[in-house]
Amino acid sequence: MSALRTASAVVTFGEEIIGESGPFETPESAAWNNTAPVCERLSALLGVPVVVLRLLEVSGGGFARGGRVRYHAEALERPRSRLSPAAAGDLFEPHPLRSRWATSAGLREGLEWASSVAEVTGPPRQAKTWNLGAVFRLPVEGGSVWLKGSAPFGAAEPDALEWIGDPSLTPVVLARRPGWTVLSHLPGEDCWEAGPGLLDALVRRWAEAAGRLGAPASLPDRRPARLPALFAGLLDGEAGRSLDAAETEAAGRLLDALPRLISGLEACGLPEGLVHGDFHPGNCRSDGTRTTVLDFADAHHGHPALDGLRPATFVAPDLWEPCRSAWISTWSRAVPGSDPARALELFRPLAHLSYAHRYQEFLDAIEPSERIYHEGDPAEEIREALQAVKTSRPPT
Repeated sequence: MSALRTASAVVTFGEEIIGESGPFETPESAAWNNTAPVCERLSALLGVPVVVLRLLEVSGGGFARGGRVRYHAEALERPRSRLSPAAAGDLFEPHPLRSRWATSAGLREGLEWASSVAEVTGPPRQAKTWNLGAVFRLPVEGGSVWLKGSAPFGAAEPDALEWIGDPSLTPVVLARRPGWTVLSHLPGEDCWEAGPGLLDALVRRWAEAAGRLGAPASLPDRRPARLPALFAGLLDGEAGRSLDAAETEAAGRLLDALPRLISGLEACGLPEGLVHGDFHPGNCRSDGTRTTVLDFADAHHGHPALDGLRPATFVAPDLWEPCRSAWISTWSRAVPGSDPARALELFRPLAHLSYAHRYQEFLDAIEPSERIYHEGDPAEEIREALQAVKTSRPPT
């Protein structure tokens, strides 16, 4: 599997095909949804702003990285030059599940709206786009704002941010309309490379906030009590058909055991409330003095242990233990008499089932060419849940 992405793009201007560019390598990033280097190359080549609308096909690679990736891109102004000829094929064929930002008309509508609510001083710079959302940095006098397009299943973000209402912790919603949000800029860098001291501070800061927040009624309800019904639905559908006989049998036993697991979790005494849903270093930023949290597209009403466990998937084992300790100590202070350590342990299989359901929501709501981002994820999360049950200490 190649860790390098080789990209090509069919570029259009409205319904006019400008041509195709590539293949070319993007050493800056191998991630399929990191379209910034693709846009920069195409914009320099054509002399006009160009953004990626959607993924067309991938050959090779894996885990949403590497391989040969072909995109549909849109020139925001008519280019003065052409590219190599490209056949239209079904490029303009509509699809009912296509994201609004993945069409020329929908993208332009979003950009025009953003310009009407913010004094934009130049062309947008696309950071990323995929089936879950599209993110653009817009220049304004004295700095930048961000335009984010959100899928219907990620529409809770502005509600969550407004409920939190803390500009020192999250972006500020500057303007919103269905499917689009303009957000304030957060200074600093994403925390992918953060060391233990900063990671501990991030975990503690978010846990302290979550302990005070509760949850607005507008957020999706993904509390543990709903998991048995959601898991049963997964087993009856696409994910269940991907399991072998032994896995199916084990999944049935886990389904039967869920009420006992959930009862044990409730006995740990932690309150349900606003959950980020994808709390990991890449969704946090730091400028050296302030740590902030972003990307609340998966926000919901649920159990805080989901956020407590999420960093374990993204950090090295030696960094995970300090994160775990910070989360446990923060909740112990917030809720005297509670047992957050036990809650983390009991929630391990429930976390994987929660993500299995979430990934199935993605697959059910995105067009076929972009299913590659999440194909097989629900079944894999069920397998991880079964493994977690084997290694967990059962509730007493």
